[in-house]
Amino acid sequence: MTPRTDGFASILAIGKATPENIQEQSTYPDYFFRVTNSEHLIDLKKKFQRICDKSSIRKRHFVLNEELLKENPFLSKFMENSINARLEIHTKEIQKLAVEAATKAIEEWGQPKSCITHLIFSTLSDTSLPSGDFHLIQILGLNKNIERVAILQQGCFTGGATLRLAKCLAESHKGARVLVVCAETTTMLFRGPSEEHQEDLITQAIFADGASALIVGANPNETIGERASFVITSASQVIFPNSSHAATGHFSEGGIKATIHKDIPNIISNNIGMYLEAAFTPLGISNWNSIFWVVHPGGRVILDQLEERLGLNPEKLTISRHVLAEYGNIMGVCVHFVLDEMRKRSIYEGKTTTGEGLEWGVLFGFGPGLTLETIILHSVSL
Repeated sequence: MTPRTDGFASILAIGKATPENIQEQSTYPDYFFRVTNSEHLIDLKKKFQRICDKSSIRKRHFVLNEELLKENPFLSKFMENSINARLEIHTKEIQKLAVEAATKAIEEWGQPKSCITHLIFSTLSDTSLPSGDFHLIQILGLNKNIERVAILQQGCFTGGATLRLAKCLAESHKGARVLVVCAETTTMLFRGPSEEHQEDLITQAIFADGASALIVGANPNETIGERASFVITSASQVIFPNSSHAATGHFSEGGIKATIHKDIPNIISNNIGMYLEAAFTPLGISNWNSIFWVVHPGGRVILDQLEERLGLNPEKLTISRHVLAEYGNIMGVCVHFVLDEMRKRSIYEGKTTTGEGLEWGVLFGFGPGLTLETIILHSVSL
């Protein structure tokens, strides 16, 4: 058994990737109804336009483009038998995104790939054996004896869950360096509109594609160029009470049919205060405007209600709102995008720490369950 390290796990590098295909949210209803041959559904298109206009999203990135949709016309029909094609596209494209993000993180870290001891891979839709973690090892040329874990079919809270697991691994194995990779596409979620299932319009309006990668390790060795951007001081998971109905997804021959209940913002905002108190009371912190915020940008209303319920100053969720606007909801990936944007913006704006000049912060990831991941972060001086 390798001895336990003495220090907390730190985030040593972050990489991200998005597909080249970009769709502007303001014109997405025109595109969506055209490529799905649904322009005759005039009232439904107007409703979808209203949803998109209120989403606070400016653009999204997608693997599926017009060429792929023309080659696979059944993807555009509501719940058409298309599972094989969807999985084939997802498996191929998810590897590209994962490799790109991981390569960027490894390059920023600046150390040999042979120093990576653990791999955590997360995606919603991987059903292949072996799963994407195995293929990443082959493509990246990682050690064959690397210890790996795959987190599959969990959804939006995996951005926090992967960091929680990485913290455990990094602090339990002296010298461990953990590569975390989250990659998502909407290949399993995309489908044309249906007048009988209008709730699916929310899914089509907010989700997007991309990948994130991080290097996590304890006791950064600054003599060889390792430098932390955030320290992970604690991590926990909890299920919100009476929330099992709120976010669900089911595999079928037509892909994944997701259900996003209108109660989600209320469930989160009504309960999150007690989890904040439990996490920060040991640190003597009760002023939520005195910490920095890295929140999964699951949707505008969620961010609005969090801000109102906790009495947050508007600037506290600016970066989460920015990521939502520029990328949409990439499930577990986008909270890592928020982390990356926070450290970069802190440098650009001349802040004294990576956390907007503040010492302590919180990362929230939430998803099906409803499950909440709470990560307490300590910033690093700049």
